[in-house]
Amino acid sequence: MITITVVLVIGALLSPYFLSEANFRNILITGAVVSVLAVGQFMVIVTAGIDLSVGAVASFSTVASAVLMAQGRSAWSTVALSLLACGVIGLVNGALVVYARITPFIATLGMLGVVQGLAYLVQGGTYVRIENQAFIGLFSGDVGGVPRQVLIFALVTVIFAVLMRWSTFGRQLYAIGGNAEAAHLSGLPVKRNVVAAYVISAALASIAGFMLAAQLGEGSSRLGQGLELDSIAAAVVGGASLFGGLGSPAAAVLGGLLIGTISNIMNLRGVAAEPQLIIKGFLILFAVFVTSGKGADLRGSLGAMAKSVLFHRRPLGSAGTPATDEDSPAVSPNGESQPREPHTRTSK
Repeated sequence: MITITVVLVIGALLSPYFLSEANFRNILITGAVVSVLAVGQFMVIVTAGIDLSVGAVASFSTVASAVLMAQGRSAWSTVALSLLACGVIGLVNGALVVYARITPFIATLGMLGVVQGLAYLVQGGTYVRIENQAFIGLFSGDVGGVPRQVLIFALVTVIFAVLMRWSTFGRQLYAIGGNAEAAHLSGLPVKRNVVAAYVISAALASIAGFMLAAQLGEGSSRLGQGLELDSIAAAVVGGASLFGGLGSPAAAVLGGLLIGTISNIMNLRGVAAEPQLIIKGFLILFAVFVTSGKGADLRGSLGAMAKSVLFHRRPLGSAGTPATDEDSPAVSPNGESQPREPHTRTSK
């Protein structure tokens, strides 16, 4: 929350339009897409994996939806078929990681190219207009003055926060990310759960694609480009560890809103797309540094120092505990320090 507050103050200082109602609405709508992707990305990252194909899957979802509706399909059948197609992509990702034993980075990077090329072929080389008002009404517009995109990402957040907090499946994913070998030896269905995580990631990327398609009124293989970086940045900035086993969907959503806010500030300042990628890349590097390795040690040291200052704690003893009289040397009558005799307890 402190980080978000700092970003809001910076945004207000950099642009007079930042605090306007219209701009906050824009941030929420843009952040909604990133947040849905971030939740899906988190489901994979918590298992110590990564999904680089989510942007391409979102693009494919926009194209598949547009083409299906152009062929006369209803909005609901379009949603069902597109979700199924994207779920199959996630299933392939999971199978490549679990059964073909390909590193998640390489497997999903390869699928990024495959799916992006497939989306381009399906759209026929040009974007496809969406004129189905029922579909547009499902994933854009307002409900009682609240954008539907915001309602969708709020619902996704609640569902997966509950799933990860109270379901057996969620606890198993944390265990797998913490130590996959120990989870396997404990009898947990490691392979099945990892595959399920990739399917969920692809399905949520498909929903993000629906939101993009409804908002822009078209399907295109280019709409999701770069969203994989945003989703990873959101999940990691939200506290997820790329080593697995840590984080929460709600924190990933906050990370998504933070990334959306930063992007909005840069857009208001007229920052080009390429420098924005540089800034987001540095955000990922910084977040990974803070949550792992030396960064975690530094964070712990700074936290202990802050607590010591705030609560006026006594200096730490040799074992890392507050120093006591027994930790200090005894002083003889002539002023020389002497080691204390070990303190023993006698029984009666």
